[in-house]
Amino acid sequence: MTRTDQSAGCGSAISLLKLSEDAPGLVGHYESAEVSLRKHELSGRRAAVYLVLDRSRSMRPYYKDGTMQHFAEQVLALSAHLDDDAVVPVTFFSTDVDGATDLRLDNYFGRIEKLHQNLGHMGRTNYHWAMDAVIDHYLASGSRAPALVVFQTDGGPTSRPAAERYLCKAARLPLFWQFVGFGDPDDNEFAFLHKLDELAVPGKRVVDNAGFFHAGHAPRSASDAVLYDQLLHEFPHWLAAAGRAGIVDAGEGSA
Repeated sequence: MTRTDQSAGCGSAISLLKLSEDAPGLVGHYESAEVSLRKHELSGRRAAVYLVLDRSRSMRPYYKDGTMQHFAEQVLALSAHLDDDAVVPVTFFSTDVDGATDLRLDNYFGRIEKLHQNLGHMGRTNYHWAMDAVIDHYLASGSRAPALVVFQTDGGPTSRPAAERYLCKAARLPLFWQFVGFGDPDDNEFAFLHKLDELAVPGKRVVDNAGFFHAGHAPRSASDAVLYDQLLHEFPHWLAAAGRAGIVDAGEGSA
């Protein structure tokens, strides 16, 4: 995880050559992510990357068909550009936090499904416990660098007031929450995620610290280019706003 406050560096945190040696299966994702980073003027940026994965009962098909493993690999490849050690802390959640691990270039293959199988019961959907775990991990790391939290779910939380409260509380930390919805685009459950994305500033939170996009019924079928463009669309705007608010160092928040 990135521990220093670096802004635009000379390139990606992990070179293509090193990635090709350590994790050749991620090269395609890595190259696609690089295109999106350039498009959003994020080349050379440094940021920690977190991944939060929904394990509520309705998520079972996405684990079974390999979608969750594929998604984790896409996020890990993105972290190789942003994070100096390309380690992605992963939190699994349902009713509570089900488990946590670190995803690395040398241990990613098949890891998500294996861990999922070992975590047992799949419960309801409570965002706030997972958000609390990410906040605690970030604070314990001692990092002051920005962090991109990729938060995947297939529906709204059981406790909506708690999720909103945690998001607003976290707005003063260098954490940007990018929510990603899997499933039916017409599901009313996603209305709450749109609400989180649009919470008032400064009425509810000091800066806009969240984004949301819907990845569809079959997220694995979407191209890397589409996914990375969506993951990175709002991140630079948050960096700029967080820099102006003193949440991240000015160098980090510059556009």
